Amino acid sequence: MSSPWNASDVTPDGAAWLASAGTYPRSTLALWEERPDAPVVLPCGSVFDVVSAPAMFGRRMLDRLWDDGPGSGPVAEFRGRMLLFAAPGTAQRLPVLLEWEEWGTRDRDRDTREARRTNAVPPLLCHGTGDAVTVPAPSESTSPDGPAVPESPTGATASARSVTRWLVAPDTRQPWLPGPEVLLWAAVRAARSAVRISIFPPADQGAKVYDVSRRR
Repeated sequence: MSSPWNASDVTPDGAAWLASAGTYPRSTLALWEERPDAPVVLPCGSVFDVVSAPAMFGRRMLDRLWDDGPGSGPVAEFRGRMLLFAAPGTAQRLPVLLEWEEWGTRDRDRDTREARRTNAVPPLLCHGTGDAVTVPAPSESTSPDGPAVPESPTGATASARSVTRWLVAPDTRQPWLPGPEVLLWAAVRAARSAVRISIFPPADQGAKVYDVSRRR
Protein backbone atom coordinates (compact mmCIF):
# COMPACT_ATOMS: atom_id res chain seq x y z
CA MET A 1 0.00 0.00 0.00
CA SER A 2 1.45 3.34 -1.00
CA SER A 3 1.99 6.02 1.60
CA PRO A 4 -0.42 8.99 1.62
CA TRP A 5 0.48 12.09 -0.33
CA ASN A 6 2.22 14.72 1.79
CA ALA A 7 -0.63 17.03 2.76
CA SER A 8 1.68 20.02 3.31
CA ASP A 9 2.73 20.31 -0.35
CA VAL A 10 0.92 22.95 -2.41
CA THR A 11 0.51 21.76 -5.98
CA PRO A 12 0.47 24.08 -9.02
CA ASP A 13 -3.29 23.56 -9.28
CA GLY A 14 -3.64 24.42 -5.60
CA ALA A 15 -1.60 27.58 -6.05
CA ALA A 16 -3.79 28.56 -9.01
CA TRP A 17 -6.90 28.09 -6.86
CA LEU A 18 -5.50 30.32 -4.12
CA ALA A 19 -4.43 32.97 -6.60
CA SER A 20 -7.91 33.00 -8.19
CA ALA A 21 -9.27 34.63 -5.02
CA GLY A 22 -7.27 37.79 -5.69
CA THR A 23 -7.86 40.61 -8.13
CA TYR A 24 -4.70 39.80 -10.11
CA PRO A 25 -4.15 36.03 -10.01
CA ARG A 26 -1.39 36.08 -12.62
CA SER A 27 0.60 38.56 -10.55
CA THR A 28 0.24 36.35 -7.49
CA LEU A 29 1.46 33.30 -9.40
CA ALA A 30 4.35 35.30 -10.84
CA LEU A 31 5.33 36.40 -7.33
CA TRP A 32 5.31 32.79 -6.13
CA GLU A 33 7.44 31.71 -9.09
CA GLU A 34 10.02 34.30 -8.10
CA ARG A 35 9.60 33.97 -4.33
CA PRO A 36 7.98 30.63 -3.45
CA ASP A 37 8.40 31.36 0.26
CA ALA A 38 6.42 34.63 0.20
CA PRO A 39 3.02 34.78 1.96
CA VAL A 40 0.33 36.92 0.34
CA VAL A 41 -2.87 38.63 1.44
CA LEU A 42 -6.00 37.36 -0.33
CA PRO A 43 -9.63 38.45 -0.04
CA CYS A 44 -12.30 36.14 1.37
CA GLY A 45 -15.91 35.72 0.38
CA SER A 46 -15.85 34.68 -3.27
CA VAL A 47 -13.56 31.64 -3.56
CA PHE A 48 -13.38 30.75 0.12
CA ASP A 49 -14.11 31.92 3.65
CA VAL A 50 -11.67 31.34 6.51
CA VAL A 51 -12.39 30.37 10.10
CA SER A 52 -9.49 31.25 12.40
CA ALA A 53 -9.18 29.35 15.68
CA PRO A 54 -6.58 29.31 18.47
CA ALA A 55 -3.89 26.79 17.56
CA MET A 56 -4.72 24.12 20.13
CA PHE A 57 -8.48 24.28 19.61
CA GLY A 58 -8.04 24.42 15.84
CA ARG A 59 -5.92 21.28 16.01
CA ARG A 60 -8.67 19.51 17.93
CA MET A 61 -11.19 20.58 15.29
CA LEU A 62 -8.91 19.30 12.55
CA ASP A 63 -8.42 15.97 14.30
CA ARG A 64 -12.18 15.53 14.69
CA LEU A 65 -12.72 16.30 11.01
CA TRP A 66 -10.19 13.70 9.90
CA ASP A 67 -10.72 11.03 12.56
CA ASP A 68 -14.53 11.02 12.67
CA GLY A 69 -15.75 13.28 9.89
CA PRO A 70 -15.46 13.96 6.16
CA GLY A 71 -11.95 15.45 6.26
CA SER A 72 -11.22 19.13 5.72
CA GLY A 73 -10.49 21.69 3.10
CA PRO A 74 -7.12 23.45 3.06
CA VAL A 75 -5.80 24.29 6.53
CA ALA A 76 -2.89 26.55 7.43
CA GLU A 77 -1.07 27.56 10.59
CA PHE A 78 -0.24 31.24 10.86
CA ARG A 79 1.16 33.06 13.90
CA GLY A 80 -0.45 30.88 16.53
CA ARG A 81 -3.79 30.57 14.75
CA MET A 82 -5.29 27.73 12.75
CA LEU A 83 -6.87 28.88 9.47
CA LEU A 84 -9.57 26.52 8.23
CA PHE A 85 -10.64 27.30 4.68
CA ALA A 86 -14.40 26.94 4.28
CA ALA A 87 -17.14 27.36 1.72
CA PRO A 88 -18.17 30.95 0.92
CA GLY A 89 -20.92 32.06 3.26
CA THR A 90 -19.57 30.11 6.24
CA ALA A 91 -18.27 33.24 7.96
CA GLN A 92 -21.78 34.66 8.12
CA ARG A 93 -23.61 31.46 9.02
CA LEU A 94 -21.29 29.73 11.54
CA PRO A 95 -21.62 32.32 14.35
CA VAL A 96 -25.41 32.12 14.02
CA LEU A 97 -25.33 28.33 14.34
CA LEU A 98 -23.03 28.51 17.37
CA GLU A 99 -25.43 30.93 19.09
CA TRP A 100 -28.42 28.78 18.16
CA GLU A 101 -26.77 25.72 19.66
CA GLU A 102 -25.71 27.77 22.73
CA TRP A 103 -22.00 27.41 21.94
CA GLY A 104 -21.56 31.03 20.87
CA THR A 105 -19.79 34.04 22.36
CA ARG A 106 -22.67 36.01 23.91
CA ASP A 107 -23.08 36.40 27.67
CA ARG A 108 -19.80 34.68 28.51
CA ASP A 109 -19.80 36.39 31.90
CA ARG A 110 -22.89 34.53 33.12
CA ASP A 111 -22.17 32.27 36.11
CA THR A 112 -24.39 29.46 34.88
CA ARG A 113 -23.99 25.97 33.52
CA GLU A 114 -24.82 27.30 30.06
CA ALA A 115 -22.10 29.93 30.33
CA ARG A 116 -19.50 27.34 31.34
CA ARG A 117 -20.63 25.18 28.41
CA THR A 118 -20.34 28.18 26.08
CA ASN A 119 -16.83 28.98 27.28
CA ALA A 120 -15.65 25.58 26.02
CA VAL A 121 -15.62 27.00 22.49
CA PRO A 122 -13.12 29.89 22.26
CA PRO A 123 -13.94 32.84 20.02
CA LEU A 124 -13.66 31.83 16.38
CA LEU A 125 -12.73 34.60 13.95
CA CYS A 126 -14.84 34.20 10.81
CA HIS A 127 -13.51 35.96 7.71
CA GLY A 128 -15.89 36.42 4.81
CA THR A 129 -16.92 39.06 2.29
CA GLY A 130 -15.00 42.28 2.88
CA ASP A 131 -12.23 40.55 4.84
CA ALA A 132 -8.76 39.38 3.82
CA VAL A 133 -6.30 36.88 5.26
CA THR A 134 -2.59 36.28 4.96
CA VAL A 135 -2.05 33.01 3.10
CA PRO A 136 1.15 30.99 3.65
CA ALA A 137 3.48 30.55 0.72
CA PRO A 138 3.50 27.33 -1.31
CA SER A 139 6.83 26.50 0.33
CA GLU A 140 6.96 26.03 4.09
CA SER A 141 8.38 29.03 5.91
CA THR A 142 9.64 28.98 9.50
CA SER A 143 11.57 31.56 11.47
CA PRO A 144 13.61 29.70 14.10
CA ASP A 145 15.19 32.92 15.33
CA GLY A 146 11.90 34.76 15.84
CA PRO A 147 10.94 36.29 19.20
CA ALA A 148 9.27 34.20 21.85
CA VAL A 149 5.48 34.24 21.74
CA PRO A 150 3.85 34.50 25.20
CA GLU A 151 1.12 32.12 26.17
CA SER A 152 -2.27 33.57 25.20
CA PRO A 153 -5.41 33.58 27.38
CA THR A 154 -7.06 31.29 24.82
CA GLY A 155 -4.67 28.48 25.71
CA ALA A 156 -2.14 28.66 22.88
CA THR A 157 1.23 27.43 24.10
CA ALA A 158 4.27 29.68 24.00
CA SER A 159 6.69 29.12 21.17
CA ALA A 160 10.25 30.23 20.47
CA ARG A 161 9.57 30.50 16.77
CA SER A 162 6.97 31.90 14.44
CA VAL A 163 5.58 29.21 12.15
CA THR A 164 3.72 29.79 8.90
CA ARG A 165 2.88 26.59 7.07
CA TRP A 166 0.24 24.49 5.43
CA LEU A 167 -1.10 21.51 7.37
CA VAL A 168 -3.51 20.49 4.60
CA ALA A 169 -2.44 22.29 1.45
CA PRO A 170 -4.68 22.93 -1.57
CA ASP A 171 -3.98 20.39 -4.27
CA THR A 172 -6.68 20.97 -6.90
CA ARG A 173 -8.38 23.88 -8.67
CA GLN A 174 -11.66 22.95 -6.99
CA PRO A 175 -10.92 21.67 -3.49
CA TRP A 176 -13.73 20.45 -1.27
CA LEU A 177 -14.57 23.05 1.39
CA PRO A 178 -16.58 22.36 4.55
CA GLY A 179 -19.68 24.41 5.19
CA PRO A 180 -20.89 25.94 8.47
CA GLU A 181 -22.72 22.79 9.62
CA VAL A 182 -19.57 20.66 9.30
CA LEU A 183 -17.43 23.18 11.19
CA LEU A 184 -20.11 23.51 13.89
CA TRP A 185 -19.97 19.73 14.31
CA ALA A 186 -16.16 19.82 14.57
CA ALA A 187 -16.14 22.75 17.02
CA VAL A 188 -18.63 21.10 19.38
CA ARG A 189 -16.71 17.84 19.43
CA ALA A 190 -13.41 19.65 19.88
CA ALA A 191 -14.89 21.49 22.85
CA ARG A 192 -16.07 18.25 24.42
CA SER A 193 -12.66 16.64 23.94
CA ALA A 194 -10.95 19.62 25.57
CA VAL A 195 -12.20 18.62 29.02
CA ARG A 196 -10.32 15.32 28.87
CA ILE A 197 -7.01 15.62 30.67
CA SER A 198 -4.17 13.35 29.61
CA ILE A 199 -1.33 12.31 31.89
CA PHE A 200 0.88 11.73 28.88
CA PRO A 201 3.02 14.44 27.22
CA PRO A 202 1.60 15.80 23.95
CA ALA A 203 2.73 14.17 20.74
CA ASP A 204 4.66 16.03 18.07
CA GLN A 205 1.67 17.59 16.32
CA GLY A 206 3.86 19.07 13.62
CA ALA A 207 4.73 15.58 12.40
CA LYS A 208 1.12 14.53 11.81
CA VAL A 209 0.17 13.92 8.19
CA TYR A 210 -3.45 13.80 7.08
CA ASP A 211 -4.40 11.29 4.39
CA VAL A 212 -6.13 13.60 1.90
CA SER A 213 -7.31 10.59 -0.15
CA ARG A 214 -10.03 10.19 2.51
CA ARG A 215 -11.46 13.63 1.89
CA ARG A 216 -14.96 13.64 0.46
